[in-house]
Amino acid sequence: MADTGAGRAFIGSFTSAGGRGIVVAEVDPGTGALTEAGAVDAAPNPSYLALGQAEGRPVLYAVSETLPGAVAAYDLTGPLPRPLGAPVAVRGDEPTHLALTRGHLLTANYGSGSVSVLPLAADGAPQAPSDVLPNEGSGPDPERQLAPHAHQVLPDPSGRWVLGVDLGTDAVRICALDPATGGLTPHGQTALSPGTGPRHLAFHPAGRHAYVLGELRPTVTVCRWDATAGVLEPVAEVPLFPEGSELPAFPSAPVVSRDGRHLWVAVRGTDTIAVLALDADGERARVVTSVPCGGAWPRDLVLDPSGTRLYAANERSGDVTWFDLDGESGLPRRAGSLPVPAPSTVLFG
Repeated sequence: MADTGAGRAFIGSFTSAGGRGIVVAEVDPGTGALTEAGAVDAAPNPSYLALGQAEGRPVLYAVSETLPGAVAAYDLTGPLPRPLGAPVAVRGDEPTHLALTRGHLLTANYGSGSVSVLPLAADGAPQAPSDVLPNEGSGPDPERQLAPHAHQVLPDPSGRWVLGVDLGTDAVRICALDPATGGLTPHGQTALSPGTGPRHLAFHPAGRHAYVLGELRPTVTVCRWDATAGVLEPVAEVPLFPEGSELPAFPSAPVVSRDGRHLWVAVRGTDTIAVLALDADGERARVVTSVPCGGAWPRDLVLDPSGTRLYAANERSGDVTWFDLDGESGLPRRAGSLPVPAPSTVLFG
C-alpha cells in the first residue's frame, strides 16, 4: 500500500444534527485507516474546513454554518485544535465554504448569497470583515433559486482571481481581491444552463480547465479557464445520468485526480461516487461507472495528500468511508469506515 503522507485528518460536522464539532483522527500511513483521537466543539456547525499557516505553525479554519454566520480559527500545535479566540461574525448568513488567499479568509454565505473577506492577524486569527460582496439574481427553480446562494469561494490556481459559485443564480462570478485593502471587486460572470444549480467547481491540475458541478441538475459543466484574462468559458455539459432518468440525484463534490486523468463526483440521493474519465487536455469528460459511497448522503469527497485514496463524508449514515483508487482505471474500492455523527467534510493536515 502507498504511504498517504498524512498524519491527521480533521472532520467537520453538523452539531445541529448530532455532530461533535471537529473530530480529529489519526491516519495510518500504510492503509489510510482513520482512528478517532478526540473532538473539539468550540463553534456550532463547523461544516467546512481550510488549513493555513501563521508564525510558522498550522492553523485550522472552520465556517460556523449558522444564522448569522461566523468563522473560527484553531491552533494545531497540540493534540487537539485550540481555539484562537471566539468565532468572528462574517456579516453574512449560513456560510458553507471558505478559502484562504493573499493573507485573507473568504467565505461563501449561502443564506445571504454574499462573499465575505476577513483579514488575518499575524497569529492567523480572523479579523472583522474588510468587505462583504453581495449578489443579485435568481434561477428557474422556485424552491432553491429565488435569490443568490453562494455555495463556494476559492482562488484560481494562479492566485490572481477569486471565483464564487452561486447555486441560486446559475453562475460563477470572477472577482479580484486587493490584498492591501481587503476589497473584493467583480471582474466578470459566467452563466451556466438555467436550473443547473452550480454547487462546487474543481480545477484540472494543469490550471486551464475547471469542472462545475450542478446540484439541481446532475451535470458537470466543463469550462476553459484563462487566468490571464480572468475568463471562464463553458465548452461542454456532461450529464451524470442517462437522459430521462428520474433518480433522486443531488451531486455535492467534484474531485480531480493528481494526474488529471479522472474526475470523481459524490452524488447524494443515489449515494454513489461517479467516475469520469478526462482526456489528455482535460477538455472532455465521460462517465465511466459509479460505485456505492459506503453510506448515505455523501456531502463531501476528498483525496488524501498522496492522491491514492478517496474519503467520503456520509452525512446521514454518520461515517467517513475511504476507498483505495486504481491508478489506471480510477475505480474506487472500499477499504474502511470510521463512525462520525453528521460528518460534512474531511481535511488532511
